[in-house]
Amino acid sequence: MGFDTRAALARCGSVLLSLVVAAGLLSADAAAADGTPAKQLFGAKALPTQSAAAAYGFYSKGCLAGGIAIPTDGPTWQAMRLSRNRRWGHPQMIALIERLSYDAAETFGWPGLLLGDIAQPRGGPMLSGHASHQIGLDADIWLTPMPKRTLSYDERETISATSMLDKKRFLTIDPAAWTPAHGRLIMLAASYPEVERVFVNPAIKKKLCDTWKGDRSALGKVRPIYGHDYHFHIRIKCPTGSKGCKDQAAVPAGEGCDKSLAWWFTDEPWAKPTKRPAKPVKPRYATLDDLPKACALVLNGPAPASELHATHGTAYRAAAAVPAAATSIEAIIGAAEAAPLVNIPIPSPRPALQ
Repeated sequence: MGFDTRAALARCGSVLLSLVVAAGLLSADAAAADGTPAKQLFGAKALPTQSAAAAYGFYSKGCLAGGIAIPTDGPTWQAMRLSRNRRWGHPQMIALIERLSYDAAETFGWPGLLLGDIAQPRGGPMLSGHASHQIGLDADIWLTPMPKRTLSYDERETISATSMLDKKRFLTIDPAAWTPAHGRLIMLAASYPEVERVFVNPAIKKKLCDTWKGDRSALGKVRPIYGHDYHFHIRIKCPTGSKGCKDQAAVPAGEGCDKSLAWWFTDEPWAKPTKRPAKPVKPRYATLDDLPKACALVLNGPAPASELHATHGTAYRAAAAVPAAATSIEAIIGAAEAAPLVNIPIPSPRPALQ
């Protein structure tokens, strides 16, 4: 093939890409103009963009490019609620989850993680549930240990996580549910430098404040919040070099076992509004215009053609390509971030461990 021919093909490819992008922007503009809720637009996407990984915006207002999916099953985890298609995340988030699962099993024998929501294939607002989890840097981990058997698809849809709270006493830990290993798991998650916050129920935070005997330097990252009695929520920092990603403000200094925690055990956080609006206010859902401008391109960007393009998986699957002499946890996790992101892993609709 001559040089001129190759150059002509390259120009054609460039023009075609420009047309695809332009069409995507027009489609995005149309969606924004008619006020379609962004959650419907992003919730309808079954696959990620075929692009480099990038988080755009804030945890509760943004989107995710180049996301990867964690396999439904690993040696130390199983993903739950597969029908939601929320097993996607930034490669650094997926690597962190897998590292936590390995470390917890190795250091204190945690049976394995049951994984809740991470993010949608392209992030963005979700059809139900969360306000955050929009940029692939949040993940929910159940406080229920993984069973010794592989759960069926139906079990993953129906099994409920175990609450750590006493059903008869408000904001009180149930001693029959809580174990020291739960505390070790949460504090291990908080110990990683890339973790920005770990959200838990106020009663769990108080339990840790009162009983944790290990290194307490990461205790301030464990933040009390409504709910979170049956799972904890990990949030990592914006990856280095992510210009479009906005970090949350740093946590206050100290362990967080002071009056800021005591406030949660007063009536104020739980008081119902005394005044109601005279006329019901119709909720306004975020549209594409409310998100960072890059999210229009993410929403309409090209996706992998099929599962045949998924030749590289997450850290666990990528381990198969690592030489036997280099199968340390660090090598496995490193393989996740080194794998070419053009080969995006496509999740199977049902659990399957190859």
